Amino acid sequence: MSDSEQPAPPSPAKFPAKADLIQVGRGLLMGGADIIPGVSGGTVALILGIYQRLVTAISHCDARLFQLLAKRQWSEAAAHLDLRFVIPLGVGILTGVVSLASLMHYLLDYHLQLTLSVFFGLILASSFLVGQMVKRWTVLNVLAFLASLAGVYILVGEHSIQPPEGNLYVFFCGMIAICAMILPGISGALILILLGKYHDVTGLLKTIPKELLKGNIDWSGLLTVFVFVMGCLIGLILFSKVLRWLLHNHHTLTMAVLCGLMVGSLRRIWPFKVDITAYTADQTPEMVSFKHRIYENVWPTTFNGLFWASIALIIISGVFIWGLDFLSRKYALHGTSEL
Repeated sequence: MSDSEQPAPPSPAKFPAKADLIQVGRGLLMGGADIIPGVSGGTVALILGIYQRLVTAISHCDARLFQLLAKRQWSEAAAHLDLRFVIPLGVGILTGVVSLASLMHYLLDYHLQLTLSVFFGLILASSFLVGQMVKRWTVLNVLAFLASLAGVYILVGEHSIQPPEGNLYVFFCGMIAICAMILPGISGALILILLGKYHDVTGLLKTIPKELLKGNIDWSGLLTVFVFVMGCLIGLILFSKVLRWLLHNHHTLTMAVLCGLMVGSLRRIWPFKVDITAYTADQTPEMVSFKHRIYENVWPTTFNGLFWASIALIIISGVFIWGLDFLSRKYALHGTSEL
């Protein structure tokens, strides 16, 4: 066969192709899950059949990648990092997070009890699922569970701590919260609640896009979001390897600790609360931002419609999590890589 008769090499798929749009859709589902405390983006990734590919792409932020970048081998670096997968997925995740942040911020401000009921059911059910991942409840595993439970229970007490201000703490929150994305069963939004920054972050994600559309630039807010994102990126690169090592070498003990963290955190999101903020004469509850209000957990004494609606939401949320777990086990069992 002559050179003129040689078949032409296959041309790269156009961007965006159908597969890219599918990845954006998967990212939307993951981003929507990540903004809801108790729902793990990692679990959704597992259900969608992209968990292993996602973990592999994250793990490729390594020395090999930096060598390729230093040599300006851009196409090889993009292939090593699986950018054709990572970019559309990341766009979908970011869109899902931003689009739901405004709703979550509103719900916490104006429908606190019902919103916390959903969170409570999600995390309670997730803690049972994580507990099932502990293959043997040895004395060491039980002690690790109880220690992490007690530590978080004390830490998240209504009056025990006030989260520090400043972008250094925001950076730290981003580093810690992002690790939950690669752990099925653990929610990054839950971590932000424990660290006292969930309402702040969702508030910025709600207001900044609206202000930009009006032509207003909140430089302070943009800086905070940038610092948070940088914390997420660095945490993802550094901690993902540590977490994978822990899960590979001390899986049962790690899951026992994580289960304790989740059960202990339920104190923070107990749905039945009373507002004990000391308002001044010229203030009303609506004038004081959510993060500056002080709530105290109480046992419900009035069994009205709101109480039963809260109980129903707890049950529905728990069933939802168990349904997600069933799907994730089903597709993992069948080795499904694509839906």
